[in-house]
Amino acid sequence: MVISPPRPQVQSAALVLDDLTVALGGRQLVRGMRLEIAATERVALIGASGSGKTLTADAVLGTLPPGARVLGSVRVAGVDVTRLPPARRPVAARVAAVGQDPAAALNPLVPVGAQLALPLRNHRRLRGAALADERARLLEAVGLTDAQRVLRSSPGELSGGQRQRVCIAMALASRAGLLVADEPTTALDLVTQAQVVAVLRESTRDTALLFITHDLAVAAALCDRAVVLHDGVVVEDAPITRLLTDPQHEQSAALVRAARAGALPAHAGAAS
Repeated sequence: MVISPPRPQVQSAALVLDDLTVALGGRQLVRGMRLEIAATERVALIGASGSGKTLTADAVLGTLPPGARVLGSVRVAGVDVTRLPPARRPVAARVAAVGQDPAAALNPLVPVGAQLALPLRNHRRLRGAALADERARLLEAVGLTDAQRVLRSSPGELSGGQRQRVCIAMALASRAGLLVADEPTTALDLVTQAQVVAVLRESTRDTALLFITHDLAVAAALCDRAVVLHDGVVVEDAPITRLLTDPQHEQSAALVRAARAGALPAHAGAAS
């Protein structure tokens, strides 16, 4: 049984999943998923490994593996993009992404400045001084204050946390209305993890965020609402604060216990 609070119809939803079902190899790995994210809302999609989180992210991003069968619909900013790869989606339905492994997301042979310039040229048509100024501004916005050094550096010359911040800056460069962050802090140490969460919290104030994680403590430090996925099915959808204090499903309760055992942040649920 899906337990969720009554939610008014949102006219300007950044993302609507309507009865989304994803099958691979004849197995339905995401089943009948319904999810709505309002503009500027930050929602955590939480679940254990194998629960269907990443397949859901792939459906939203248009990067499902070959052979995946999709039923239902994915709408971004009101546009049906269910079976459209990223290159065929209209500008209004652009989705930015931050993944788990920044080393894989960045070209190791190309300086950061050249990689950050690509979305600014392609999506915002910036050139010359305007492009240079915006590159520096984006890096400073994600906490990389030595912007000129970072722009000259190759990804291998940066730490893991710095590389992830560069990936966030690249995602923000396109000014997409929706950012999907799939386990972006998993490979980071606890201190760097907290720094990256803080950067995401500050940099997504005007952007809808779908934050995918198995870690409720991290989600609670960043998001307003949590959707719990178990065996491909949404089992609970609630404000973070209520989920932490009164989980209604056994899987949610297990996640809360795990978060508390790992020292849930004192400010959890207070993300602005």
